[in-house]
Amino acid sequence: MFVYHRRAVVVHQGSLFGAGEATGPRPSAPSPERTPLVGGAWVDLFPGWMAGADALFDVLLGTVPWKSERRTMYDRVVDVPRLLAFYGKGEPLPAPALEQARLALVDHYRGDAGGRFCTAGLCLYRDGKDSVAYHGDSIGPGAGDAPLVAILSLGAPRPLLLRPTGGGPSLRFRPGGGDLLVMGGSCQRTWEHSVPKVARAGPRISVQYRPEGLR
Repeated sequence: MFVYHRRAVVVHQGSLFGAGEATGPRPSAPSPERTPLVGGAWVDLFPGWMAGADALFDVLLGTVPWKSERRTMYDRVVDVPRLLAFYGKGEPLPAPALEQARLALVDHYRGDAGGRFCTAGLCLYRDGKDSVAYHGDSIGPGAGDAPLVAILSLGAPRPLLLRPTGGGPSLRFRPGGGDLLVMGGSCQRTWEHSVPKVARAGPRISVQYRPEGLR
């Protein structure tokens, strides 16, 4: 059974505070570290982008209506190894800091094709057994030719791997609490990403901002 003891969090005037720090994107965050990938893809990493990340983790853990899902894999139905929540275009997000983050992303990537962040998918990785296999996000109508996917990490660090579609050597990132990773260019068409199982890990929440039509 998954058990997590939450720290006390005070909500004040629409902002979240934990350990004396307001939660939200840091205006003074350093420029991203961009990693160019073959095929016109790239990854931006913003270390420590979200202030008050621990407090935000606690709030989301206790207030998001987490759901378990089952999916058909090969010839059997299996449990999805993580808990999920999804907020579509126009739906209020479960914490003010998440809407602040979405607006900051829209502003930062305003000139990039497909930089229309309007949905948020949340995943709760309860421990090292929870994972997601290699995949590229499915591109539907309205997503654009080069959609951006931004992943905000909260909680325990976990490896995030990328490899060319169809297989090949993988690149390893390890975003920690408050880090932001953005995949752009042709990344969803020419690369796959995964969060593999690990021997031991604390709980982690990822928030994936996407354009409409991308899941």
